[in-house]
Amino acid sequence: MKTYLILLLSVFSFTALAQDAPVKWATQETFFEDLTGKDLPSFNGLTINKKPFSTTDLKNQVVVINFWFEKCPPCIAEMPELNNLAAKYGKKAVRFIGITHDAPASAKRFQKKNGYRYEIVSLSKDEIRRLNINHGFPSNILVGKDGKIIYATANISFSDPQFKAKSVLFEEKLKTELNN
Repeated sequence: MKTYLILLLSVFSFTALAQDAPVKWATQETFFEDLTGKDLPSFNGLTINKKPFSTTDLKNQVVVINFWFEKCPPCIAEMPELNNLAAKYGKKAVRFIGITHDAPASAKRFQKKNGYRYEIVSLSKDEIRRLNINHGFPSNILVGKDGKIIYATANISFSDPQFKAKSVLFEEKLKTELNN
């Protein structure tokens, strides 16, 4: 009987302690926050011209990675904003890469038709899942010259109030990395 009482009290004391600890719910925002400072995972894919592409191609570069796919309305909606960033920073040693699970030929047609201005790399859905750095589509990852993730966010939009603050922060972090 004594053993059961001690066991019961132990369970209640652990429960009481657990309730005092702050709870960090897994949301898209906390997922992205947790990526900061982590290394960009390695991957291998194909460009839209069916040439091999891997993370080693990004060594010592500031990189913006945009996860998207053709049938994703929010992905398509942010493309003009991303094209503007690519035009503004592409000549300043920032590499813009779009990662999609669409086949290279299909992504190439899409790029031509929609004016998507930066490099596109095709990975399988499993490879994208394995990377575990996007939380849905679209996702945008800023990677520093050291290969570490600086910042990540969902949609990029400087006009939509829902996404403007995070988009401005994304660009500020990009500028800071360029000045380092």
